[in-house]
Amino acid sequence: MKPIYVLNGPNLNRLGKREPEIYGTTTLAEVEAWCREAAGDRPVEFRQTNSEERLIDWVHEAIDEGDGIIINPAAFTFTSIALLDALKMFKGPIIEFHISNVHRREPIYHRSYVSMTAATTVMAGLGAEGYPLAVKALEMLIMKQRW
Repeated sequence: MKPIYVLNGPNLNRLGKREPEIYGTTTLAEVEAWCREAAGDRPVEFRQTNSEERLIDWVHEAIDEGDGIIINPAAFTFTSIALLDALKMFKGPIIEFHISNVHRREPIYHRSYVSMTAATTVMAGLGAEGYPLAVKALEMLIMKQRW
């Protein structure tokens, strides 16, 4: 069984401390534990970086080794055509995930490059507690793709 990749972009290492009125007080370590529990026996590659280059390298790794991707690209959602190009090469399901409802925020957060042609689906506004739901949804999409 191939792993799923849960990839997190810039500033998510500050989860629990950064703007708790928007992102809550849950830490990224707690999110990782929830994702691993939700995945059951399936291996999870859970990662965070503040580097666009590293995030793209991990997408390349997932292209070769993964069954699905959950990606919270954070600010790169709205700025990175390079990340979009990398994600477009992935043949499995991709869930674009956002802790907050980006569509209820400032206009700069309304246009996602990831959603343009790469994401299979988007989950937003469920808080950090939505990550394990995304893991379950990704598993469903992986199984559906196999049929």
